[in-house]
Amino acid sequence: MSQRTPEGEPRKRRYAKRLPKEERREHLLDATLRVLVREGYGKVSIDAIAKEAGVTRPVVYGAYDGLEPLLHALLDRTRQRALTQAMALLHDAGNPTDVDAWVLEAVSLLIDQVRADPDVWRPVLGITQNAPAIVRDRIAETREVIRQYIASGLAAGLQLRGGPQLDTEVVAHLVLVTAEEFGRMMLEDPPRYQKDRLVAALAGLLSAAPPPAAP
Repeated sequence: MSQRTPEGEPRKRRYAKRLPKEERREHLLDATLRVLVREGYGKVSIDAIAKEAGVTRPVVYGAYDGLEPLLHALLDRTRQRALTQAMALLHDAGNPTDVDAWVLEAVSLLIDQVRADPDVWRPVLGITQNAPAIVRDRIAETREVIRQYIASGLAAGLQLRGGPQLDTEVVAHLVLVTAEEFGRMMLEDPPRYQKDRLVAALAGLLSAAPPPAAP
């Protein structure tokens, strides 16, 4: 039975605005990401995506062949955006001549980026619930690329500084884990863990650490 207006006239059915296919795909990916961040992977469905996007199920299937291809496309996009942002901020941190200053600037910029684009970073930081194995694997791949870049920067900075060298592979892992944990803390409890507090704590830790002993 068709719905009627208060005046008794048939209510016109609302149709989604027609969009070019690529624009529609991006629109659906945005809607899927919102559902995922809000509800977790277990609640993502074609119905939930269609409702979030304000379209019908056939519109979703017209852009993607099903839920799995849509989620793969979202995973690819999220991974690329996170990787692009991370590599850009590591570059923007400057020349790692002063390793401590470089690490502090990189962590500071990451906190800014997570705060500016939280929906991209929540899945990457493992905050989104019930992530399947394929998501965890792709995140691990992304982290490894970033870790290698950090290790290269640390190695270059330590070589310029001269003196005793550190195990840059291990130190890069510590820097990445610290930056990720800061991002999670800031997203989960922003009033308590503000950027200045987090960066100041890391600066204090770096300044308190004794220089490596000469071989």
